[in-house]
Amino acid sequence: MNRFEEPEGPEEGAEDEKEGTESAEGTESRGAGRTPYEVPEQGGDGREGDTGDDGTGDGGEGEDASPAPEASAPPDREPRIPMPRASVEDGGRPLPPPAAPLPLHLEHGVLKSLLGAWALAACSAEETATVEEHLGSCGACADEARRLREAVGLLQRPESLDLDPALRTRVLQGCLDRRPPRIPVPEWARAYDAETARLDALLQDFGDAEWHAPVRLRWFAGEEATSRRTTVAGVIAHLLAVDGLVALALGLDDPLDGAGAEARTPGARTEAYWRASHFPPTRTVRGPWREQSHAIVRTASFTGSTAGGMGISYGDFELPLRDALLDRAFECWVHAEDIAEAVDYPYAPPAPRHLRGMIDLAARMLPEVLAARRQAGLASPGPGRHLVAAGEPGRSLRLEIEGLGGGEWFIPLDSPAALGSADHEVAHIALDGVEFCRLAAGHVPPTEAAAGQMGDREAIRDVLYAAAALSRM
Repeated sequence: MNRFEEPEGPEEGAEDEKEGTESAEGTESRGAGRTPYEVPEQGGDGREGDTGDDGTGDGGEGEDASPAPEASAPPDREPRIPMPRASVEDGGRPLPPPAAPLPLHLEHGVLKSLLGAWALAACSAEETATVEEHLGSCGACADEARRLREAVGLLQRPESLDLDPALRTRVLQGCLDRRPPRIPVPEWARAYDAETARLDALLQDFGDAEWHAPVRLRWFAGEEATSRRTTVAGVIAHLLAVDGLVALALGLDDPLDGAGAEARTPGARTEAYWRASHFPPTRTVRGPWREQSHAIVRTASFTGSTAGGMGISYGDFELPLRDALLDRAFECWVHAEDIAEAVDYPYAPPAPRHLRGMIDLAARMLPEVLAARRQAGLASPGPGRHLVAAGEPGRSLRLEIEGLGGGEWFIPLDSPAALGSADHEVAHIALDGVEFCRLAAGHVPPTEAAAGQMGDREAIRDVLYAAAALSRM
């Protein structure tokens, strides 16, 4: 037979059909051991059994050429790709307890070398457990560990570099208990002594930036809030000028040195001192203010307790020396808070016994201020109101101060010479002690004072505005 002639045999395509049948049978036999959940091997076109692009696989279009669909997963068999597991927190079950560190087996020399790291809390959890277990059975290492822990405590910096505010009081009290002073500071001068010392301690480490930090002095004039812009050094100059009223009465030098001899009120003296300065006040003003405050306390101590009744003129009113020093202590605290706020530094209120004296002074001054406001038409006289004879009880307002320096005061409403009486109470105000002092300093508007109020609304309003009118520059 010529090799170029076509051979006789089955019809064209029969051989291909035979080969396709054999291929299908081979594929079926190869897939017999495969579970329904296994992904069949795919060829280039993604169909099972495709061996390439030459058509020798199951690329036919017949029923036998298409792969059988996979069966659904039986319920008792785990899928090949499991579903995501739920979190322990989502299931509502308690979390498993953390595994305790297992102690290591280390020699005595190694454990002794770890004592320093253990004292500094630099050991791992396993090393810490091992060292602590060893300390329970080795007395020498336990003593060494205790000494190292104490040394570490000395090396640590304290949480705050600020001194305890009560440290000065405790030190002075301890000194006075051992050796009483030959010339004690009068009780009515101690608040001024303490507040000037606290402010001086605040100023001690100020740099140029702090001394020139802007400060706004605030007070009430009539019915409106008033303010004046200055610096930290300007505030100390203000205290120096106004404290000079007390210094002059005690025979000390006037800080204005003749530049404002005609000025008598606190505001006028301050303005005169500022104008007389060739340059804006700087840190150099701290020295004269501190020396003057020391001289005032020293002179008041030498004059004795009998000098407390000496009159100190404020220009338009007068206070005895004991009340004038309470007033100056109050102003020193208020302006120290202004300075601390300007430099973003905390500042605590005065001691409760000193704060109570300041509140008592303000409560005693309220009837006079209320009468002056009524004469100026700033307080309502009310229908049918009349003056009460001096020393007689009249309509009163109960001023209840809570917190530090707390207590109760009855403020006569109809006459400054009348007596406050609980039997004639027509209104009641409850205020925190520090809040009341800030109201009296002009730092809190009367309409915003956090006060508990009950009774005559006009009387309450008049007393709150009279408390704000106590403020001045």
